[in-house]
Amino acid sequence: MSIQPQGEDLRKAVKWIAAERKFNPDKDIGLLIREACARFDLSPLDAEFLDRFIREKKLSDL
Repeated sequence: MSIQPQGEDLRKAVKWIAAERKFNPDKDIGLLIREACARFDLSPLDAEFLDRFIREKKLSDL
Protein backbone atom coordinates (compact mmCIF):
# COMPACT_ATOMS: atom_id res chain seq x y z
CA MET A 1 0.00 0.00 0.00
CA SER A 2 1.40 3.40 -0.94
CA ILE A 3 0.67 6.77 0.58
CA GLN A 4 -0.76 9.26 -1.90
CA PRO A 5 -1.11 13.00 -1.40
CA GLN A 6 -4.76 13.87 -0.76
CA GLY A 7 -5.21 17.49 -1.89
CA GLU A 8 -4.87 18.88 -5.39
CA ASP A 9 -2.26 21.38 -4.19
CA LEU A 10 -0.21 18.55 -2.70
CA ARG A 11 -0.38 16.63 -5.97
CA LYS A 12 0.76 19.69 -7.88
CA ALA A 13 3.59 20.27 -5.40
CA VAL A 14 4.83 16.68 -5.75
CA LYS A 15 4.73 16.91 -9.55
CA TRP A 16 6.50 20.28 -9.49
CA ILE A 17 9.26 18.97 -7.21
CA ALA A 18 9.73 15.90 -9.43
CA ALA A 19 10.03 18.11 -12.51
CA GLU A 20 12.46 20.47 -10.79
CA ARG A 21 14.62 17.55 -9.66
CA LYS A 22 14.69 16.24 -13.21
CA PHE A 23 16.11 19.53 -14.50
CA ASN A 24 18.13 20.48 -11.39
CA PRO A 25 19.19 17.21 -9.72
CA ASP A 26 21.76 18.96 -7.51
CA LYS A 27 19.30 21.46 -6.04
CA ASP A 28 18.77 21.03 -2.30
CA ILE A 29 15.62 19.01 -1.60
CA GLY A 30 14.81 21.10 1.48
CA LEU A 31 14.87 24.26 -0.62
CA LEU A 32 12.62 22.66 -3.23
CA ILE A 33 10.15 21.62 -0.55
CA ARG A 34 10.07 25.15 0.90
CA GLU A 35 9.61 26.64 -2.58
CA ALA A 36 6.78 24.21 -3.33
CA CYS A 37 5.07 25.07 -0.03
CA ALA A 38 5.15 28.77 -0.89
CA ARG A 39 4.25 28.29 -4.56
CA PHE A 40 1.22 26.10 -3.80
CA ASP A 41 0.27 27.86 -0.53
CA LEU A 42 0.37 24.66 1.51
CA SER A 43 -0.77 24.60 5.11
CA PRO A 44 1.79 23.66 7.78
CA LEU A 45 0.22 20.20 7.99
CA ASP A 46 0.40 19.75 4.21
CA ALA A 47 3.99 21.03 4.25
CA GLU A 48 4.93 18.45 6.87
CA PHE A 49 3.26 15.70 4.83
CA LEU A 50 5.05 16.86 1.66
CA ASP A 51 8.42 16.87 3.42
CA ARG A 52 7.90 13.37 4.80
CA PHE A 53 6.47 12.04 1.53
CA ILE A 54 9.29 13.40 -0.65
CA ARG A 55 12.08 12.35 1.69
CA GLU A 56 10.66 8.82 2.09
CA LYS A 57 10.19 8.43 -1.65
CA LYS A 58 13.57 10.03 -2.36
CA LEU A 59 11.99 11.23 -5.62
CA SER A 60 13.07 8.06 -7.38
CA ASP A 61 9.51 6.81 -7.65
CA LEU A 62 7.93 10.12 -8.68
